[in-house]
Amino acid sequence: MNYYFAQVNIAKARYPLEDPKMADFVNNTTRINVIAEKSPGFIWRWVEEPDSDAAEVFGDPALVVNMSIWESREALMEFTYHSPHVEIYKRKNEWFEKLNSAHMVCFYTKEKEITLQEAKRHLDHLNKMGETPLAFSFRSSFSANDAEKYLTNKSTPL
Repeated sequence: MNYYFAQVNIAKARYPLEDPKMADFVNNTTRINVIAEKSPGFIWRWVEEPDSDAAEVFGDPALVVNMSIWESREALMEFTYHSPHVEIYKRKNEWFEKLNSAHMVCFYTKEKEITLQEAKRHLDHLNKMGETPLAFSFRSSFSANDAEKYLTNKSTPL
């Protein structure tokens, strides 16, 4: 069975999203999401619903959550660093606070969608265990095969 490349990114907004200081971020969100959805290798992204429990799951109503699934790490990296997304990404410090823990996690999944709870488990795993084949950053080059082997050797994966 194929594995997909998942990413979860949380960011704590410096100001309420309605604040004029957040306008450039908010006004570009739809444009960047459309670019992502049209990018080669894109499969799925989480779309927050008005009654979303993201604040409850992640424990902070000021967090902005982004989750997506891609065919490969390379496809996500191409979108992240070689599309108009990179210009918004370079400005992240204007809009978001630096967190004291990992704010982004990558992992392999057989599913074409992930839940907030699953995303949080992977982020928690990264913060507790460091980078492993089950939860890692862009700096790591773990493969789906590495994740499969890791799961085979663990009694409780996350």
